[in-house]
Amino acid sequence: MKITSIPQIYRNVRRWTEIVSVLSRYGLADWISRFNLEFAKDALKARDGEAIARHTREARIRMALTELGPTFIKLGQLLSTRPDVVGVDLADELSALQSSVAADPPDKIRELVESELGQPVEELFIDFDDQPIASASIGQVHQAKLASGERVVVKVQHPGIESTVREDLDVLAGLAQLAEMIPEFQAYRPAATVAEMARTLRRELDFGREERNLQQFELQLADNLSVRIPKPITELCTSRVLTMEFIDGVKLKETEQLITAGIDLGEVARRGAELYLDMIFMHGFYHADPHPGNIVVLPGNVIGLLDFGMVGRIDERLREDIEEMLLSIVNQDVTILTSLIQKVGTPPSDLDEGALAIDIADFVGHYATQSLDHFDLGGALTDMTQIIHRYGVSLPPQVGLLIKTFVTLEGTTKMLSPKFSLMEVMQPFQRKMLLRRLSPKRQWRKMRRLYFEVEQLANVLPRRIGEILEQIRTGKFDVHLDHRGLGPSVNRLVLALMASSLFLGSALLLSQHIAPVLIFPEGTYFGLERVSILGLTGCVISILVGLRLLRAIGKSGHLDRRD
Repeated sequence: MKITSIPQIYRNVRRWTEIVSVLSRYGLADWISRFNLEFAKDALKARDGEAIARHTREARIRMALTELGPTFIKLGQLLSTRPDVVGVDLADELSALQSSVAADPPDKIRELVESELGQPVEELFIDFDDQPIASASIGQVHQAKLASGERVVVKVQHPGIESTVREDLDVLAGLAQLAEMIPEFQAYRPAATVAEMARTLRRELDFGREERNLQQFELQLADNLSVRIPKPITELCTSRVLTMEFIDGVKLKETEQLITAGIDLGEVARRGAELYLDMIFMHGFYHADPHPGNIVVLPGNVIGLLDFGMVGRIDERLREDIEEMLLSIVNQDVTILTSLIQKVGTPPSDLDEGALAIDIADFVGHYATQSLDHFDLGGALTDMTQIIHRYGVSLPPQVGLLIKTFVTLEGTTKMLSPKFSLMEVMQPFQRKMLLRRLSPKRQWRKMRRLYFEVEQLANVLPRRIGEILEQIRTGKFDVHLDHRGLGPSVNRLVLALMASSLFLGSALLLSQHIAPVLIFPEGTYFGLERVSILGLTGCVISILVGLRLLRAIGKSGHLDRRD
C-alpha cells in the first residue's frame, strides 16, 4: 500500500472498521462452509437473520455487498457486467443486486431542489408529490406538474450521497491495493476494476450527463415512431436535479395488464429487438439496461425507454471487430474467431493458443449448426464468456456491457413471447452489416483514417529517428532488458559458485595440513595421520550445499529437461 493512502485510511477509520467487520464475518462464514461444520453454520447471520454459511459463495458475496451499502452495490452491479473477470456464476448472482434504499424526508428533498434551481418548489411546479415513486442508491424520483399542466418526473440526488461515495471509493481503493498483494485476488484485477467503477459512479453522480444522453437519443431516434424517449426540461435540470417528461405507459413486467390493454406482445418483442440492434450496430450508442422495469408500452405498441443512467458506446473499430466475430461464427471460421478474441481482448502472456482454438472450434461446431428459431443466444454468449474467462483473456468494459445487454434483452423478449428468436431478427442485420462494411462511404472513411495515421507516423518518425541517432552519438542510448524468472536461477548459480570455491579452498587446507590440525594418535584413518579442521569443515559444508542445490533443481523439474 502506498504511503500517500495512509491519511485516507485515518480519515475514514470508522468506515474501514465497519467494512472490515462485515468482510471478516462473511469470510469466516466462507471458511465454515468449506469445512462443512454443520453445528457452526447457524452461528453467523446476516442483517435479515439468514444463516450466512448455508448460502453459496456467490450468494455470500452478494449479501456482503448489499450489507455494505450503495457504493458496494454499485460495485457488484458493475462486476455483473464483467463475467470475463469474475466468472459467469458470480456475474449472474450479482445481477440480482437491488439498489433500492430508503427515501429521504420531503423537507430535505425540497431544500435540495430549491438550492439547485434557485426558486421555491411551489413556484417551479404547481404540484409536487412528496412521496417518491422510486428510490435508488444515487437518487429518488418524484412526480410533479408544470405550470403548463404538463406532467413530469423529477429525479433528485440524495443529499450527502457525494461525500458517502467519495469516502467509500477511498476505502475501496485501499482495499484494492491490499488485494493486489494476494495471489487469489490478482486474477480479478482489483485496482483496475475499482478505478473503472469509480469513473462509472462519478458519471452517475452527474445528472447533467444523463440529460445529455436523453438529448442524444432523442436526436438519434427522431425518425423512429415506434419508440418514445423522455424529453428533458433543460431549464429545470442541474447536475443534481433532472426534470423530464413523464411517459405514462404499462411497464413491460406487468404482462397481464399489457394483454388486457390489447397489446401485441410478440410485436412489442420484435420492435424492441430491432430497436436495440439498430442502436448497437447502426449508431454504436445504446440504452444498456433493457430490464422489464425500465421499459413501458404505450398504445399502438409504442415502446418507451426509461432510466438512461447506464448507456453503452462502441467505437467504429470495436463495432467492426464484433461484426467480424458474428460473421465468423455464422461462417464457422475458427481461425478468424480465435484471432479476433485475442485482438479485442487482452490475452495473458502464457496463453495456450492451441487449446483456445480447440475450445472455440467446439463452441462454433455446437452453435453454428443450430436453427435460428431454436438458437440460444444467451447460452452462446455465456459459453463464450466462460471460455474467455477460463483462458484469462480480459475484454474491454464496453464488450462486457454489450454481452450483458444482449443476455438481458433476450430474457426480456422471451418473457413477452417464449417462441421469439432474437437471432431471427439479427439475420437481416447481418446482411445490413455486410453491405455497410462494403459501402463506398465506409471504405472512404477507413481510407481517411488510414491516411491520418500514416500522416501522423510520417510526422513523428523522422524526429524520433533523429533523437535515437543523437542519443547514440552522445553515448546516452540505453537498452533496457526485463529479465523474468531468472531470480531463482541466478541465486542457484551464485550459491553453486560459492560452494565450489569453498570446496576448492577447503581441499587446499586439507592438503597443506593448515592449523588447527586434528592428529590421530592410534594410526591413520583413510590413509591420513592428521587433518586440517578448517579444511574438513569447509568440505562438509560445501558438499551439503551441493546436495541441497541438486535437490532444489530436481524438484523444479529442470534437471535434465531438453527444450
